[in-house]
Amino acid sequence: MAKTITTPWDPADHLQTNEDMAAYLEAALEEGDATLVAAALGDIARAKGMTQVARDAGLGRESLYKALSPAGNPEFATILKVVAALGLQLHATPVAAKSAA
Repeated sequence: MAKTITTPWDPADHLQTNEDMAAYLEAALEEGDATLVAAALGDIARAKGMTQVARDAGLGRESLYKALSPAGNPEFATILKVVAALGLQLHATPVAAKSAA
C-alpha cells in the first residue's frame, strides 16, 4: 500500500483579504470556544504580520504570540486591542429563539 504524503496546512496562508479574515473570525466566534477564537486571532495576526499587529495593538510581539498561543489565556482587553489592530470589529446579534419541541 502506498504511503500518503501530507503537508502542513496553515490557515494564515489562506487569509488574504479583510473579508477572509472577518469570515474566519466570525466562524470561530460562532463556535463559542475561547481557545478557538484566540487561535483564529493568532492565525489572522500571522497573516497580517505579527510584528505590525503587535505594534498597532501596543503590545510586545512575544507577549502577543504567548497570549494567542494554544496555552495562552489573553485578557479581554488584549483581545479588543488585537481585533482593532487587525482592522476588524466584534458585533453582537441576538441568538435565534429555540422552538419548544
